[in-house]
Amino acid sequence: MLLLPLVLQLVAFPFLVTPHYHTSTPSPTTTAPAEWRSARATYYAAADPRDTVGGACGYGDLEKNGYGKATAGLSTVLFEKGQICGACFEIRCVEDLRWCIPGTSIIVTATNFCAPNYGLEADGGGHCNFPNAHFVLPIEAFEKIAIWKASNMPIQYRRIKCRKEGGVRYTIGGSGIFLSVLITNVAGAGDIVEVKVKGSRTGWLQMGRNWGQNWHINADLKKQPLSFEISSSDGITLTSYYVIPKEWEFGQSFEGKQFGS
Repeated sequence: MLLLPLVLQLVAFPFLVTPHYHTSTPSPTTTAPAEWRSARATYYAAADPRDTVGGACGYGDLEKNGYGKATAGLSTVLFEKGQICGACFEIRCVEDLRWCIPGTSIIVTATNFCAPNYGLEADGGGHCNFPNAHFVLPIEAFEKIAIWKASNMPIQYRRIKCRKEGGVRYTIGGSGIFLSVLITNVAGAGDIVEVKVKGSRTGWLQMGRNWGQNWHINADLKKQPLSFEISSSDGITLTSYYVIPKEWEFGQSFEGKQFGS
């Protein structure tokens, strides 16, 4: 049960956002949620230093950026090579009356990748091996739905819309003509599939996915206010004009409009 370590770190300004869990009995909504699917879940009990840099999605310090412990590492079959980063899932414990806490569920955000261990069989210790659908949770999240002694538990999960406080955040990284942006705090579908950037002296420029929700382009956009056009996996596009002021510097974070606002 190994979470993928970070390969690149972006500097993010801290935000005072209070992380929280949603622990409740599932109730119907006006928008029909995705159907429940079967998976399994394990947990890690000790503080993992890789969490402070956001794991495979590169979200930076999860506590400071508002994700807290309501997070999950996903196995290969669920991770979608990082595109799923930022998506939200509702998880509930099933099929084990001894360990499950009845009538509860949690909502977590995909922030990390649970790497496979092909030295072990998928049904004999290789929890995150293909084709297993598997979630790795902080113990603080796991204990909302099951007794910790349960360890590897059968669960059900479904994709739901993300609810966030405040707007989408853009953290600028890179150096010289290499510009990268880390996109966090995304409501709605949660995961971003396309990003465009526009300076005051350019048209819209397509950015490429670097890894997770880090996007990049080779372009000298210094001393220009920047606008972003981002599209989520449900086909909705959000445009924030001049969300980053002219005198921006690498390492700074800025807040724009939010999906659904």
